[in-house]
Amino acid sequence: MNTELLDHLCCPETHQRLTFATPETLTRINVTIGQGTCKNHAGQVVSEILESALIREDGSKLYPIRKDIPVLLIDEALSCPAS
Repeated sequence: MNTELLDHLCCPETHQRLTFATPETLTRINVTIGQGTCKNHAGQVVSEILESALIREDGSKLYPIRKDIPVLLIDEALSCPAS
């Protein structure tokens, strides 16, 4: 994903700034995905491992990036596991 684009993106729910999720955050969320316990905001179980994602400024929600395209739909947001 183009990093210049990131300057123009925000959370569709709260309008907070978004940044790239760290490798540690991705590892934590991917563990929950692998365990089958990760659900998106719509309540659907997420089964696709994330290679990259955007995280909301408050650190509570993650938006997946699929095929270099950020999926900024509120229903697709994932709750970030505690560190």
